[in-house]
Amino acid sequence: MAKHITDKVSWVGKVDWELTRFHGDEFSTHHGSSYNSYLIRDSKTALIDTVWKPYDSEFVSRLKREVPLEQIDFIIMNHNEVDHSGALPELMREIPDTPIYCTAKGEAIIRAHYHQDWNFVRVKSGDSLSLGESSLTFIEAPMLHWPDTMFCHLSGDNILFSNDGFGQHFASESLFDTDVNRCELMAEAMKYYANIICPFSPMALRKVKEINALGLPVSMICPSHGVIWRQNPGDIIQAYLRWADAYQEDLVTIVYDTMWQSTRLMAEAIADGIREQSPATAVLIYNAAKEDKNDILTQMFRSRAVLVGSPTINNGISYAVAGLLEMAHGLKFKKKKAAAFGSFGWSGESVKIISERLQHAGFELASDGLRLPWVPDDDALQQCRLFGAEFAKSL
Repeated sequence: MAKHITDKVSWVGKVDWELTRFHGDEFSTHHGSSYNSYLIRDSKTALIDTVWKPYDSEFVSRLKREVPLEQIDFIIMNHNEVDHSGALPELMREIPDTPIYCTAKGEAIIRAHYHQDWNFVRVKSGDSLSLGESSLTFIEAPMLHWPDTMFCHLSGDNILFSNDGFGQHFASESLFDTDVNRCELMAEAMKYYANIICPFSPMALRKVKEINALGLPVSMICPSHGVIWRQNPGDIIQAYLRWADAYQEDLVTIVYDTMWQSTRLMAEAIADGIREQSPATAVLIYNAAKEDKNDILTQMFRSRAVLVGSPTINNGISYAVAGLLEMAHGLKFKKKKAAAFGSFGWSGESVKIISERLQHAGFELASDGLRLPWVPDDDALQQCRLFGAEFAKSL
């Protein structure tokens, strides 16, 4: 069912209440998500993006009830990952000659995905498309978060269609930020940034500043996932400026895995030491084998420092910790301190391995780490508390 946004713009996307994992199994979506497609009707009619392929027939069928497909003059593809372009082949079977406006990279990606010689029209930043009273201005946004990405701005209604920028995986009956829990919404927006946009923070910072410099009035931001920013859309823009600039709060995140609870005991004692030394600093502890990886990475993104612990297992480290560190490496967190800790029986390589991987992921090591044999006794736990206190001093 289409939903009214303005007199000219309707939402014609799909809310996916059942989605729990995204990007394969790489991203958790506790609140589901949506695939937002927008229909603009002026003298000319433009469709912005489509939906994920599992919903292609449903999308086209519902779109037909909203507008005769032959009346769609332009298709705008802001980004061509399959959750945005998946319904394009089904749609183009109905209206094969309709021009598709996209970047040069966008055309290359659509061709590589669907192997069709459709009517592509390449656009670049500053190009515009008249729809009648209003027009669309295109703004290339490469690597936010694919090389083909662009935004477009609708004059008159002053809407920025931002694709994955400013998005969230957040399913809602309402389209708008004014009708959902604001704290949950901002938490999901930060999680989306931390796990998807963060590797491209330098580009995000430049692009937001560029959009501000263009002087285009923005009354509403319509992303391709989640709700529309209608109330003070400048708030999410300002949040992106903060998040893109080596973001951190007065928070330390401790992440560990444990086999027989020794490393857990170390983690809890280290946390006690940090709190005793720096009572104002928040400390969060997560078991990497049990907690959601994306939620942990979001807290690492928020943190000024992290501690990572694992027992030594077969001369290595826990696969849960190893996987999390590999994900952190890809996210390219900036200006965060870190240290390793772990228990061992007879070989004890885990601290060295974790330290190397933390450095490889861009963290600054605040210490050589702490390794303790077998089960920590009272003296060993006191050593952990002192380690935590010294780590807090280093911040």
